[in-house]
Amino acid sequence: MKLFTLLNHSLAQEQRAQIHTLNITEIISLNTESTLDSSSGDLWGQIPPEMADISPLLQPYKQALQAQSSKGDYLLVQGDFGATYAMVEYAKSLGLIAIYATTLRESKEILNKDGSITKQNIFKHCIFRKY
Repeated sequence: MKLFTLLNHSLAQEQRAQIHTLNITEIISLNTESTLDSSSGDLWGQIPPEMADISPLLQPYKQALQAQSSKGDYLLVQGDFGATYAMVEYAKSLGLIAIYATTLRESKEILNKDGSITKQNIFKHCIFRKY
């Protein structure tokens, strides 16, 4: 089984470990130009917020999924809400299992010598959930 990813970041070590419990044999990032066969590789993390209709931007991702996936494969997708929703719906129409990662956030406040406070957020992977 394959796992296709559409994320704004790389997979964490904990995520990679859990992915293998899903019987995934291949991880394919849709954020690369070679996977998309176009120059849209880094677009997923930079969808223009002022653009009303983003469907043309999603076409390369949809085409890659259609060409490379099989029913029962997974799509791990997170990002722009509208783009994520559209890709989840499309993945489901192909018979894919759309999932997202949940995280536990630990927040620390560090008092600096000058009296200012630095806030540090640490995100730890918990589980994958189906959309």
